[in-house]
Amino acid sequence: MVETAAPVKGTQPLGTQTEAEASRKVREMFTQIAPKYDLLNHLLSLQLDRVWRARAAKLLSPILKRPDALGLDLCCGTGDLALALARVGPARLMGADFAHPMLVQAMAKSAAKIPFLEADALRLPFADSSFDLLTAAFGFRNLANYEEGLREMMRVLKPGATLGILEFTEPPEGLLGNLYRWYFRGVLPRIGGMLSGDRDAYTYLPRSVARFFRPTQLKTLMESVGYRAVQYRVWTMGTVAFHTAQRGIRNET
Repeated sequence: MVETAAPVKGTQPLGTQTEAEASRKVREMFTQIAPKYDLLNHLLSLQLDRVWRARAAKLLSPILKRPDALGLDLCCGTGDLALALARVGPARLMGADFAHPMLVQAMAKSAAKIPFLEADALRLPFADSSFDLLTAAFGFRNLANYEEGLREMMRVLKPGATLGILEFTEPPEGLLGNLYRWYFRGVLPRIGGMLSGDRDAYTYLPRSVARFFRPTQLKTLMESVGYRAVQYRVWTMGTVAFHTAQRGIRNET
């Protein structure tokens, strides 16, 4: 079985030592690849990234179909998940990311239907208990401190509100899992680097996934922070996991 040696505190791109350095490096990487981010996402995932986002949005439909609900798509990148959520129901939505060029892409695609703002996931500019739903797709893994991120998300969620995290994960060992790792670690960085002009960013991607929590480990961390009813679903040969949870009725941060 493929396992991490130990739970990790946060992402750590090569050459970084502190959380501040890690955060700055991640912002620089996504700033660099923003112009071709969507093209490479769809190409390198064989369009499956669209399927994963649509599937996550469908699972969150009971909240999204409430006109009074307010949702935040955190680490929103170019806005693909926020747009997928908006297609499900009339809930009010907004997106946030700390890489400005990503937000430029998101705003262009949304045509002002969804407000997007620049914000750090570890220091959100929102009042306590603001949102009925908070989501993050393929961005939580890039936080410099996972526990602090979960606590900050809990702070801005209303009591009983829902958190949804869609993220890559390492598949189990075996023929299909090994084939995926060959592609993800060997082929993807070359194609991504060639087309984006930044091979470091696409080398970082498989490395960050390899050291990230497995689904059971992330579930345990979420529960330790105080989330309730934590569940996860694993899709596409165990390469993607979607975790959902609720903030407790009382503030437990």
